[in-house]
Amino acid sequence: MSTAEARATMTTQTIGAHTARLPRDYDALRERFAPLFEEAAEGALRRELERELPHAEIRALDAAGFGALRVPADHGGPEVSIETFARLLIDLAEADSNIAHVYRSHSGFVESLRFQPREVQEEWYPRVLAGETVGNASTERGGNRLGTLNTVLTRGEDGGWRITGEKYYTTGTIFCDHTRVSAALDGQDGRRFAVVAVDAPGVTVADDWDGFGQKLTGTGTTTFEDVAVGPRAVLDRVTGSPEAIHEAAFFQLVLLAVMAGIARAARRDAAATIARRARTFNTGSGLPFREDPLIQEATGRIAAKAFAAEATVLAVARAQDAGLRAAVESGAASWDFLAEPDFAARIPEALHQSEIAVEHAQVTVPDLALDAAQELFLTVGASAVSRGKALDRHWRNAQTVATHNPIAFRARALGDYWINGTLPEGLNAIGDATPSAPSSPRQDA
Repeated sequence: MSTAEARATMTTQTIGAHTARLPRDYDALRERFAPLFEEAAEGALRRELERELPHAEIRALDAAGFGALRVPADHGGPEVSIETFARLLIDLAEADSNIAHVYRSHSGFVESLRFQPREVQEEWYPRVLAGETVGNASTERGGNRLGTLNTVLTRGEDGGWRITGEKYYTTGTIFCDHTRVSAALDGQDGRRFAVVAVDAPGVTVADDWDGFGQKLTGTGTTTFEDVAVGPRAVLDRVTGSPEAIHEAAFFQLVLLAVMAGIARAARRDAAATIARRARTFNTGSGLPFREDPLIQEATGRIAAKAFAAEATVLAVARAQDAGLRAAVESGAASWDFLAEPDFAARIPEALHQSEIAVEHAQVTVPDLALDAAQELFLTVGASAVSRGKALDRHWRNAQTVATHNPIAFRARALGDYWINGTLPEGLNAIGDATPSAPSSPRQDA
């Protein structure tokens, strides 16, 4: 073993032992991670202004075990509840919403492992406990028909898997050890997932995300040119399975937690700015801003919206805890469950309700976060638009996160559920839609 390999092994062992001792309750975890959250917050404005990716801050969180919080106890992890994890994500998002967003990909992967075969779990849980992280590479920019992918998994001459393709919106990948890539199998419809080492030959990660918000999430392009994939790194995904339902809902929960954290950041910055402001307007009451009833009211409205957003997100997290618990108790979390021909009819109602809870929150939380970020500017005046303060980042970040799930589609699905009892059904991939048949030309009477 080389010196570098020995050092890496020692680091891995240290992180693994460190993670095994993590507490499970929120208060203890909040105290443990508070210094790292504070460091992230202190540098957030500078990183925003200088477009500095938060590599050091994410490495510190990984080393402290943040990425392993949801690893099950029977695999040596702390297995904190989803509610506790969501509370910590909101805290982190208040400090820096970019960093909290980065953990969406990794934590979603960790959730999906609960439903995978034992041999897959035994391959990847130890890696997660050792501090390894997994990004996301699912979406293609265009040119793939809905339900298909241009990224393809093939069998090489040696019988091993190879992957080729290009992905955009690969959030978190630039910070991670691996990325999970959605791909077609030999050009077939549907998809598999391949977990690929980011430093493997043939992988190129670019920081070319040009969105006006969440600028530091590494949401750019990743290309794969005939990249080798390990035998336990190709994961099946069954449409409509408990895994698909739970992971999809969990992925959205992370976005909701990020928006709740942004609303809290708007509350924090409004209160802090007003508390130290001496100047007032000639049209105002003449009182210091911190004593002016109208400014106090505006700040109170921001605080109320931040409170409502956080309370909604935590209610969703509790629903997901209940849904996952029901899946485990009923056997629906087992890979063998999918062998039953009627497995869809036997999925616990609580698991479906966790998805419904997310749908409700996705209609309400974005507005709360966006309003809180917007109303921040009603409390200060023209000085708030200084580029050096970058207070607009809260609105830009909230808007960017909100666009991940167009509210109109979520609201329609909820209406269909409450009117007709129809459970939400995703299309399981993003791609070019097939146009409907053109209507017949109108005939004038």
